[in-house]
Amino acid sequence: MGKRLPIAVLYNEPVAGTAMRKKFVSENGHLRDRAAMRKAKTKARRDGQLDLVDLSELGVVDSMEGIRAALNTLGYKSTILNVDSDLFRLIDYLRKQKPDLIFNLVECVENESIQEMNVAGIYELLNIPYTGASPLTLGIALNKPRVKEVLSYHGIRTPEFQVFSPGDRIVLDGNLSFPLIVKPSHEDASVGIDDNSVVYNQSGLRKRVHYIFEEFDQAALVEQYILGRELNVAIIGNTPPIVLPISEIDFSGLADEMHKIVSYDAKWMHGTVAYNGTYGVCPARLTVVQETRIKDIALRCYKIIGCRDYARIDFRMTDHGALYVLEVNPNPDLSDDAGFARSAMAYGFTFPQMVGTIVESALQRC
Repeated sequence: MGKRLPIAVLYNEPVAGTAMRKKFVSENGHLRDRAAMRKAKTKARRDGQLDLVDLSELGVVDSMEGIRAALNTLGYKSTILNVDSDLFRLIDYLRKQKPDLIFNLVECVENESIQEMNVAGIYELLNIPYTGASPLTLGIALNKPRVKEVLSYHGIRTPEFQVFSPGDRIVLDGNLSFPLIVKPSHEDASVGIDDNSVVYNQSGLRKRVHYIFEEFDQAALVEQYILGRELNVAIIGNTPPIVLPISEIDFSGLADEMHKIVSYDAKWMHGTVAYNGTYGVCPARLTVVQETRIKDIALRCYKIIGCRDYARIDFRMTDHGALYVLEVNPNPDLSDDAGFARSAMAYGFTFPQMVGTIVESALQRC
């Protein structure tokens, strides 16, 4: 395979993030000061300026910069485009650039996560190869209740659940008991999850479900809250896929009264108690039997949901060793400080090697 292959790195910035973009991102897409941007994002959240910036989306800018640098290190010819909300501009760009491959980092359009699958559909219609999951897989994975139904059909255990839509009577069926955790049904990146997501009674359940309705304008997913260890399994490649070392989220730094969950703050908010109190450990301390079981289930999930090139499967394991799949995440965060990269480094990849493996996996479909 010849190098200098043209690769277009496509990503999206938050629609309302103009002020921060002008301050920290140059016109050609380069971050001027990564550390300063992270501090500014944290301050925006603390000052109640969430309407100005979606922190998880700005993380894509961080990831894009690292991936572009890795592609240059590997000898590829890369260009970048912020897809934003101008799809005609996207199509014109692809026609003009004629990339041999798209490195797809687009997670939404106009702050709508469901549009992620439709952008991948444009690549399909233009017959341009791209990294990561297909439109169908992206759409299925964003529908958390549907993923749980599909996995359950294949005999893979997930927490018991119930879905409530606006107008429904909020009455639990017989399969659920408190405590429960309440999430948006069609979001990712821990959006809508905080310490108040875990509820212990009917009053708390109603309050949190209505919060999801009002803040996210979508159905609420109510799950059995599983106490135990949180494990992340990263998988890379296709023929065959490689299951990377298992990572564990260590919650020991959280205050006793805080729930041991990966909240939005824990994932994105540098400097918060939740962020500072949780950290990844890789490889996780597991017995050979436990590791084998977890990797086997993760690989089955990868194939069942139709993931390709790279994905991450999240588990809870109880004190008795029972395993529950929480989520299947195609196209997970590839930032150099994120969980996927942590597992890749533990396997022995450098960051550029990790990026190169994803690119080569996608190019095999050409």
